[in-house]
Amino acid sequence: MASHHRRHLPLYLAIFLAFLLPPLASSLWQSCGSSANFTANSTYQANIQALSATLPKNASTSRNLFALGSVGTLPDIVYALALCRGDTNASACNDCVSNGFEEAQQLCPYNRDATIYDDPCYIRFSNQNFLSPTSGDNGALILTNTQNASEPAKVFDAAVGALINATADYAAGNSSRRFGTAEEELQPKIYGLAQCRPDMAPADCRSCFAEIIPYITKYMSGKQGGRILGQRCNYRYEQYTFFTGPSLLQIPAPSVEAPAPAPVNATPATPTPPGGASKKNGAARILAITLPIVAAILVFVVICLCLRRKRRKPVRKAPLSIALDFIHHETDNVFYLMIDPTNPEDIQSIESLILDLSTLRAATDNFDESNKLGEGGFGIVYKGILPGDEEIAVKRLSLSSRQGIEELKNELVLVAKLQHKNLVRLVGVCLEEHEKLLVYEYMPNKSLDTILFDTYRSSQLDWGKRFRIVNGIARGLQYLHEDSQLKIIHRDLKGSNVLLDSEFIPKISDFGLARLFGSDQSQDVTNRVVGTYGYMAPEYAMRGTYSIKSDVFSFGVLILEIVTGKRNSVAYDSEQSVDLLSLVWEHWTMGTIVEIMDLSMTSHSPGDQMLKCIHIGLLCVQEDPADRPLMSVVTVMLSSSTVSLQAPSRPAFCIQKSGSNDSYMHTGPYRGVSESTSRSPMSPNEVSITELEPR
Repeated sequence: MASHHRRHLPLYLAIFLAFLLPPLASSLWQSCGSSANFTANSTYQANIQALSATLPKNASTSRNLFALGSVGTLPDIVYALALCRGDTNASACNDCVSNGFEEAQQLCPYNRDATIYDDPCYIRFSNQNFLSPTSGDNGALILTNTQNASEPAKVFDAAVGALINATADYAAGNSSRRFGTAEEELQPKIYGLAQCRPDMAPADCRSCFAEIIPYITKYMSGKQGGRILGQRCNYRYEQYTFFTGPSLLQIPAPSVEAPAPAPVNATPATPTPPGGASKKNGAARILAITLPIVAAILVFVVICLCLRRKRRKPVRKAPLSIALDFIHHETDNVFYLMIDPTNPEDIQSIESLILDLSTLRAATDNFDESNKLGEGGFGIVYKGILPGDEEIAVKRLSLSSRQGIEELKNELVLVAKLQHKNLVRLVGVCLEEHEKLLVYEYMPNKSLDTILFDTYRSSQLDWGKRFRIVNGIARGLQYLHEDSQLKIIHRDLKGSNVLLDSEFIPKISDFGLARLFGSDQSQDVTNRVVGTYGYMAPEYAMRGTYSIKSDVFSFGVLILEIVTGKRNSVAYDSEQSVDLLSLVWEHWTMGTIVEIMDLSMTSHSPGDQMLKCIHIGLLCVQEDPADRPLMSVVTVMLSSSTVSLQAPSRPAFCIQKSGSNDSYMHTGPYRGVSESTSRSPMSPNEVSITELEPR
């Protein structure tokens, strides 16, 4: 049975690195299945909601804190399981299972198969029947505390081995809940917890432990703590108490010779047969001859690989499938990435993203001030050079910034999955000694705003470069919204988040505030509005509603900044506090739009192309999201000279100067004016601009 489950156990390996996080945060880990998604308001979703209403009570009132259930008929049948930890009370169990169903639909949106692990419980639902206690695991997580034990590794591993075997054996054979806890009299003590599904037979429980325990030896040797979370059994050990109540077992500290963790009830070693001594001596002579030769070959191969690696620039490929979350505990804060080992490319890719702190310190001259590229709300960015002369930009997130932690989660989850010439490439990540470092490809021309709004450098951006930048940003957003496997809303598009490479090719960066949408999802609402005023769409700034059209609004503001060379946040009339949108609209309606073009561009710039960009920018900043074009439509508008552009209405957040016959436009939270009673479309001087010819 063990070999059967081993073949069907796609184990999700984890990479873990410790850093300080606020205590008492919720500990959640998710595993989202690969089956097809369901749609909003579908029968499948209704069946999940029905199970979420009954399973919490069924589990919490059960003697074993365990419940199974299924609702519906094919093809919309949903199977579900809830199991609370054996030391959890009924109230905590009910709350944990209820929250688990809610979190599953947030962390695995519209996924037909989802598992949520929390400290007190775990839940799973799926369209596949996994309810049998002998069903193979759908996956497991290996999590580790990266702090080394104070004892020598040999001593500590021997103690952990004795603790694990004893606790697992107790859970399998001596508890109706298939649950056990233990403590070992090492100094400091080691505490262990083991649990199987209560409906498993003792032999099946032992078989499950036999599969997962060897991974503790493989990945957690000499570490202060670790856990393996499977869907039929799980195990954890730490050097502090993490469970409720007294330990069910007291285990004396073993000698150094005690066995390391091994499968429960593992087959004993085969006795040496008669004549074995002479065979052993012969084998020893063979080893004495062959080992030096093998060692010499291995040394030669290693030297060749090192020389080859040194000559070649390191190649890093973003993983195809990556998930991210945090483990929280008062004294155990761990960061990990999960990858699917059934795809070898994923394993190689995620490993290539992990960079050593020593490497980044050497690359940046220990984060020397002379290598500082810039500073933002989440930390400082430094220039560095990796071995192989690869130039990088290292974002060093603030140690105290909780928002920086959330940004880091988003950056790794989203950027690592995205591949496009107009999106910044993530080179790697480092989380050591409480440092949180994100490493990107280096952009020699820094961010767009550092050139565009600089009196002396803005002349570097002639109209040809600016038009290519507008096109590149549009293509990058189209990829995020429509062309990638994911549907991503950036939520903070602005000049400082557009980086320029040596050829002035734009790359969208900073996905810390980005949000992932389901394929059928059109919008969402948040109670926590984040971003940059001036670039926020009105429906987002005032009601928290965001969608791909929110990014289109930000893009429209950015186009107007690029063409005019003016910041949107600056007041251009001290008496009226007229902002950029108001200024552009005023000149657009008066037919004097040329007067506010950036003077740093040459006089030979194609005015019709610039006028078209202003027109597109105004269409993108319309108050009603439905009036804003999709980014795929914008790219067509930019590239075609025959596409007809509709006349724009007065943009959102627009204030008309006094003396005008037009009424004020509805504004955001930082403008105090009344709503407009008229939104008639207007075009400058009633001249059509639908027959533009490129030059």
